[in-house]
Amino acid sequence: MINYWIQEDNQFVKISKDELSQFPESRRLWIDARKVSRDEILFLQNEYNLDAELLLDVMDQDELSRIENWDDYVLSIMRLPVFTPNSEVTYSTAPVGAVIFPDKIITICWTDCEVLKDMSANRIKDLSLMDFPAFLIRILARSDIMFLRYLKEISRRVTSIQGELHEQIENAELIQLLNLEKSLTYFTTSLKANQLLLEKIRRTRILKLDSDDQEWLDDVEIDNRQAMEMADTYSSITTGVMDAFANVISNNMNLAMKKLAVINLVMMAPTFVTSFFGMNFKLPFDNMAGYIPVSIATLICFLSVMLSWWLLSFNKNARTLKKIKKNKRKKKN
Repeated sequence: MINYWIQEDNQFVKISKDELSQFPESRRLWIDARKVSRDEILFLQNEYNLDAELLLDVMDQDELSRIENWDDYVLSIMRLPVFTPNSEVTYSTAPVGAVIFPDKIITICWTDCEVLKDMSANRIKDLSLMDFPAFLIRILARSDIMFLRYLKEISRRVTSIQGELHEQIENAELIQLLNLEKSLTYFTTSLKANQLLLEKIRRTRILKLDSDDQEWLDDVEIDNRQAMEMADTYSSITTGVMDAFANVISNNMNLAMKKLAVINLVMMAPTFVTSFFGMNFKLPFDNMAGYIPVSIATLICFLSVMLSWWLLSFNKNARTLKKIKKNKRKKKN
């Protein structure tokens, strides 16, 4: 899907492709290509004489951020956050290519993202097509805001899942934690790549920045570093939560195996008796052999069940007493 935007009274106005001929060539234009198909990619390549390898890089989901100077245009690839509610990994990132010509800028993305939606909906203040370097910096600034917003939502979801796991450990909650950890990994990698892009914009002269653009670039770098630190912190917290519940699962399994071992040891006695009387040889009291083994086996089974119940109850009462003592110590402290 390719949309064409011009700016009137600091507001983006959508126009059709046929209306482009009605505007002078000096009029600045934003070409917004999102969820592009193969035919649209070929159209952009032929219409604006774009390099085929460039478009392949932009459509690559794993492409990192960078900026390059070509003969007729400047290419910049950024990593922007993406929210897909119907996906297993709800929060991810996608590369967005910005091709800057003297009179137009083309943004290309294989999917859709909130940053480009906000731009087209005029939700970003002071966004002007008269200054393409500032336009690019505004995109990065908006992406940092969305990164921070999504990181806070991930933190709230981790806290909510942690509360659910305290009540009952389910596989679904653990899988959700794993997917959120993947999202944090994507965010961390993309933010580091964007940080390198910002540093390259500052060091090189590919984009001509004025003093206002330099100040905006400083603010964007600060926000990007803040988002990187938050992503690292939340990633460590999520990893710690998953490790803690993995230890809880292992501890619960050990307790279950302990109970089974107790039951197995107690049941060895009646198994031995029934096996002994099942052997094919003469026994004392052979005339009463039909009653004595059954009676002894029944008695031993009953005693074994009672012993198992007592041992398990004793362990449960001992754990309860330990918890009560711990609570009393906490209250005293």
